Amino acid sequence: MLFNSTVFILLFLPISYFIYFYLNNKRLILGAKAWLVAASLFFYGYWKISYLPIILASIVINFVIGAAISKDSSEVRINKKFVLTLGIIGNVLALCYYKYTDFIVENINQISGSNFSLPQIVLPLAISFFTFQQIAYLVDSYKGNTKEYDFLTYALFITFFPQLIAGPIVHHKEMMPQLIAGPIVHHKEMMPQFFAVRNLAVRYKNVATGLFIFIIGLFKKVAIADVLAITATNGFDHAETLNFAAGWLTSLSYTFQLYYDFSGYCDMAIGSALMFNIKLPINFNSPYKATDIQDFWRRWHMTLSKFLRDYIYIPLGGNKVALPQNCLNLMIVFVVGGIWHGAAWTFVIWGLLHGAATVVHRLWQALGIKLNKFIAWFITFNFINVAWVFFRAPNFEAAKKVLFSMVDIHSLSGLTSFKPKYLFEEIHARSFELEFMIFAFLLAVFALNSIQLKDKFSIKTNKNAWLYGVLMGSALIGLLAKIVFVPYSEFIYFNF
Repeated sequence: MLFNSTVFILLFLPISYFIYFYLNNKRLILGAKAWLVAASLFFYGYWKISYLPIILASIVINFVIGAAISKDSSEVRINKKFVLTLGIIGNVLALCYYKYTDFIVENINQISGSNFSLPQIVLPLAISFFTFQQIAYLVDSYKGNTKEYDFLTYALFITFFPQLIAGPIVHHKEMMPQLIAGPIVHHKEMMPQFFAVRNLAVRYKNVATGLFIFIIGLFKKVAIADVLAITATNGFDHAETLNFAAGWLTSLSYTFQLYYDFSGYCDMAIGSALMFNIKLPINFNSPYKATDIQDFWRRWHMTLSKFLRDYIYIPLGGNKVALPQNCLNLMIVFVVGGIWHGAAWTFVIWGLLHGAATVVHRLWQALGIKLNKFIAWFITFNFINVAWVFFRAPNFEAAKKVLFSMVDIHSLSGLTSFKPKYLFEEIHARSFELEFMIFAFLLAVFALNSIQLKDKFSIKTNKNAWLYGVLMGSALIGLLAKIVFVPYSEFIYFNF
């Protein structure tokens, strides 16, 4: 089920919301939690019900392992470490089987000249996300950083529909405390009520703020990302050749399509979760404003960056090792990040590029030299744009086509010397694409991001609160009209 579908917006979300809070209002707290788990599983299985046994088995097995290695006992510690190791290997093997088997067999055929048939294994939705989420939980359980949780709470932690399909990758310490019932004080009688929970009553401020963020995300997806996708798809997948202008339009279209598509999804996830009084972590913070590659990864897909840092980079030694080892560790982390995104050599190249850029940045820092802020931003943004070509291209030939066109300025004239009039003619012919690209660029680089807008949003006792409602309602109706009359697309990260 897609966040940008009428089924989700008009049926699934309101029905899930009203039944959940109705059950809470009737003091059926366990029933409300069970309902939200059931609704999330329905949301997950909406595409293909055969996905359900996979995620359910993963939840049960990881819950049992986590409970076993987190208990205080007199057992020898190496036993827990052995169980943890088995748990991590099991998760990784499951991910590899579903995501990389075809890729491995295909490469074996190419290298050895064999002719093994590809098993054509269908990739279960969200397996990359819930696998990383549960590996983090197992590691923290082993370290004693988790508490004893009941199975229903753990199941909701993994399946909660706003973050289930494409993140953010939620850490247990961010999510679990919000899912556990606890006493609050009744405002009128000032008496504790064991059945009441601070996050289980309707909070209209959260509903309004959540809807506000959800609409921003929906706008990013259907009004910006889906428009940019037309140019990107034509350039990468359909055009046999590209000239200089078309090459840059193609690469930049995808650069901004990916940002508005994925950050739009995360906004809708944060917004819909907030309606249920659940706060999800921020995943984007204006990444195209970054002035170096390290700054970019502190702003882009922040929950993935945090996972890679905490569970791979730091265990490898982090910044506490010698510079050569530190550079190697950085390369390992980014190669893992590239492979995590997809089973293709283009993703490996993308990871290697970002790893190499991070190593160069680390060495540059060691020299103590600082660039002009604009020059630093310009270099960083263009590197990111070029690297995205490998991320998007279905194969090396498509990547080569786009990258070569971006440096082939003579392709505009077809002559041995470049003439500016041909560039202006190309710009005029593709004026809408260029103008829309400029709009997307200005919005991403100079405007407030959605989190900053959320922080400024308030309906406390504002006399114009009704105006917020009218504006949000109008925006939602307009976006729904576009969804109804123009076919909507899946989110890019659904493929990962």
